[in-house]
Amino acid sequence: QVQLAESGGGLVQPGGSLRLSCAASGKIFGINYMGWYRQAPGNERELVAAVTSGDSTNYADSVKGRFTISRDNAKNTVDLQMNSLKPEDTAVYYCHASIRQAKVIGYWGRGTQVTVSS
Repeated sequence: QVQLAESGGGLVQPGGSLRLSCAASGKIFGINYMGWYRQAPGNERELVAAVTSGDSTNYADSVKGRFTISRDNAKNTVDLQMNSLKPEDTAVYYCHASIRQAKVIGYWGRGTQVTVSS
């Protein structure tokens, strides 16, 4: 089995910063990509940012220029640096990883709450 452990959520004022971290552990032959998704109340889960094993990145238009995703392939970790946070960034943030075992399987973390409010 594989576990994704997230950390770093919390309450921050508009314009502030937070850094989310996610670590994958368990039976892992390799990780194709890792990403962060978010889901606000009443909304569908949406991609925030993703990074491949070759460090190619993809961002939602709403976070470009404010968020930066990075990964450490040796440690099986992915971080999301979030700057200039806005109230509309408030959501539960989920880590996702596409992991190679006997086959490729997608795993989700349990989520971490990010609240942007004054």
